Amino acid sequence: MNPQSGTKSSLDSKPQITLTELQQKIDAGVKIAIAKAIEKHRKLGESISIWQDGKVITLTADQIPPLKLDNDS
Repeated sequence: MNPQSGTKSSLDSKPQITLTELQQKIDAGVKIAIAKAIEKHRKLGESISIWQDGKVITLTADQIPPLKLDNDS
């Protein structure tokens, strides 16, 4: 409902996604984007820095494990 006019907006008729569903979709998208960025670094021979055992460490490209996709077998 548009609070100024008191009429329904087109947004009111769209199905509502619960915050939990939206959070799960965002989380999945972020994880995919990170995995693809890391894979790009590996393929280009670039290092990455990660947090491990309370320290920042740098992995060379050959230390980065290849991206395993669900449809890879």
